[in-house]
Amino acid sequence: MEPLVVLLPLFGALLAMPVGRMWGARASEIITTVLVGLAMIYAWVLFFDVAMGAQHARTIPLFTWIASGEMSASWSVRLDTLSAVMLVVVNSVSFLVHWYSMGYMKEYGETPRFFAYLSLFTFAMLCLVTSDNFLQLFFGWEGVGLASYLLIGFWFKKKSANDAAIKAFVVNRVGDFGFALGIFAILYVFGTVNFNDVFSAIAENAVVTPFGWDAGAPVKELSITFLGHQVHALTVIGCLLFVGAMGKSAQFLLHTWLPDAMEGPTPVSALIHAATMVTAGVFLVCRCSIIYENAPTAAALVTLVGAITAFFAASVGLLQDDIKKIVAYSTCSQLGYMFIAAGVGAYGAAMFHLFTHAFFKALLFLGSGAVIIGMHHEQDIKKMGGVKDLMPFTHLLMVIGTISITGVGVPGLLLFGAPFGASGFVSKDMIIESAFAAAGVGRAVAWFAYGSAIVAAVFTAFYSWRLIFLTFWGKSRAPEHVRKHPHHVPDSMMWPLVPLAIGALAAGMVFYNQFVGANAAHFWNGALYNAPAHAEEVVAAAPDGNAAATEHAAPIEHAAAAGEHEHEPSLIVKWAPFLAMLIGFLAAALHYLRGDPLRRGALAPGGMIYAFLKNKWYFDEIYDFLLVKPALAFGRFLWVDGDQKTIDAVGPDGLAATVAAGARKIVKAQTGYIYHYAFAMLVGIAIFITYVLVRSGGAQ
Repeated sequence: MEPLVVLLPLFGALLAMPVGRMWGARASEIITTVLVGLAMIYAWVLFFDVAMGAQHARTIPLFTWIASGEMSASWSVRLDTLSAVMLVVVNSVSFLVHWYSMGYMKEYGETPRFFAYLSLFTFAMLCLVTSDNFLQLFFGWEGVGLASYLLIGFWFKKKSANDAAIKAFVVNRVGDFGFALGIFAILYVFGTVNFNDVFSAIAENAVVTPFGWDAGAPVKELSITFLGHQVHALTVIGCLLFVGAMGKSAQFLLHTWLPDAMEGPTPVSALIHAATMVTAGVFLVCRCSIIYENAPTAAALVTLVGAITAFFAASVGLLQDDIKKIVAYSTCSQLGYMFIAAGVGAYGAAMFHLFTHAFFKALLFLGSGAVIIGMHHEQDIKKMGGVKDLMPFTHLLMVIGTISITGVGVPGLLLFGAPFGASGFVSKDMIIESAFAAAGVGRAVAWFAYGSAIVAAVFTAFYSWRLIFLTFWGKSRAPEHVRKHPHHVPDSMMWPLVPLAIGALAAGMVFYNQFVGANAAHFWNGALYNAPAHAEEVVAAAPDGNAAATEHAAPIEHAAAAGEHEHEPSLIVKWAPFLAMLIGFLAAALHYLRGDPLRRGALAPGGMIYAFLKNKWYFDEIYDFLLVKPALAFGRFLWVDGDQKTIDAVGPDGLAATVAAGARKIVKAQTGYIYHYAFAMLVGIAIFITYVLVRSGGAQ
């Protein structure tokens, strides 16, 4: 039965188009939504069974997928706490997005294709999070890349949508190349791609013999040749895997695809940002936590890139005017927080923020979609204002999402053993405190991460409340026909926002003790490096496909790592995130709630800093100059000078031109006069007779 939690969305993807053709678009919407809804219910059942209940962690092999020599990889469904958390996040958000899309896509048409893509996206992510080896994980990894390409470019007749889809696909190929090299390095060093084999070897510091070596060495001390240098093997593997995570999770340098992905329908943005594609990188690092704990240089790289991303994306979000792009840059920044936590060894905090982030980010995106529909598809917040009078319920929900993402709560106040505050407050503050207390990545990197996180918190509060004030408060700046006749927002778009709002407010407090609090060790049950491991059930599939045999794999013993509570933070450290949030909120309120909200501020148009932030640190321009234009010039050279002027000119075009020129010369001999042809015949006969006579004389 467990594979159904993965397969139900696939069934929806396969049925959407034929059902739509036979019974209409509404039928395809219903069947895909119902199937994902069933997967969501089952995901919660498995979550309580695997993580919250009797700790029935298990792996269910379905069939042997690849077998070559000594290397084999089966297709399995791995159910431990880490995958159970992701199953809940992916299926819950996907179901709400499906439900929401039934109203949002009503006027756009082609809904069977859209819902098929949504369900395919969900299935690919579920394959990723339930994988039991790196090859199966790579299949899901590439699957979400394909589905994101299809969904970002859903309106394929629109050039900007096609360009955005191609950009996302190409940028992710860079990261995926690094990820593929990481998998090759794992196979080279360990001779296997199975998680249990790799992680057990690292935990036991087993002697491994890389491919082609005569003798091996303990894996924690092993060095291999990479780019002409002897490098620590686990460091190479950790860095290469993180390059893949950088691409999928839109980290600094490989982030440029994420804002452009807003060209897809808003429900797509919610699914990408809250539950699927961008969370894959965080999941990968946490799944491979034992690698990063034994490769401090790779962990420091994760922390450093996460810190830079958190600061960079938050700074760019300050001056964005497109409501969806503001929320998109906030995703990029929040992912930076998650990587900070993973880099410093606080994997529980990273997954906790991923979990809470799914609620408030989906809420903000879907709420933004309701605003866009209500405002006749306007996305510029400077052309809105006063929307709370037109859409009071949407305003309330967006404020809840903003309270959560900015981290509103009371530092030091506990309620039932959990910090009192919105979900974002509980999980993000845990990350900032973990960065402050971290030691494994070096104090300089840890302090840089801590400082970047605090500054990013100020920026996050500012741009988040700026969105609320410019969109919902003050006088309306919308055209008169929009003010008098706002577009009707269907109820099917509003109801899915309610559970998201509840999660944005309470999920942090409800699940705090499980993810990072007193019950964390029991909750994670060895799924993360810094939690004690227990035996894992391996359920072998019988020939009829039913779970028939149950074995207990040897437990993977993990050493204690730098957890979230290694040092009790001081009062200043506890209050710093709250004060950062308060500074950002007050700055936004002072500027946008007094006088003309569009008046010139500290960062006025025309200034260097304004241009720098408005143009997103000029990354698109830099990449265009360094990569795109040279590539186009080189391609044009190969096309014009190499293909047309050389190959075609000498080859088929040259031969054709020679034949044509010869034909034109021969044609000139055709005069049309009979006496010319008679003379040519006489000359020919004379030559022929002469030839015969000469041959006859020679024969005699």
